[in-house]
Amino acid sequence: QVQLVESGGGPVQAGGSLKLSCAASGRIFSSVAMGWFRQVPGKEREFVGDISRSGGRTGYADSVKGRFTISRDNAKNTVYLQMNSLKPEDTAVYYCGTDGISRVGGSIPRQFEYRYWGQGTQVTVSS
Repeated sequence: QVQLVESGGGPVQAGGSLKLSCAASGRIFSSVAMGWFRQVPGKEREFVGDISRSGGRTGYADSVKGRFTISRDNAKNTVYLQMNSLKPEDTAVYYCGTDGISRVGGSIPRQFEYRYWGQGTQVTVSS
């Protein structure tokens, strides 16, 4: 069982930055991959990026590549999403998630394998 709590969202002007955090409970954090997703009302949850258990491998959606960076601190059981050059279209509720399965090396779960989610944190980018 993994519990996730996101924080760091809020209002920001276009071009600004925010750093989201996702704190995880449980001893398995350092052995699981993590992902960030976002959702706007009326749309499906959208993949933002993911990170392997060690942090050595990351992946991003094309829409955020070059602007967002995922990192993790396994000693603090926390994964981060640094968001720069924010655009109004980045407005959404942001969720962190994991499949909760211990993985080897840089393997990453497929999006449909994510099972554990936080409650989400709202990011609102104004133009």
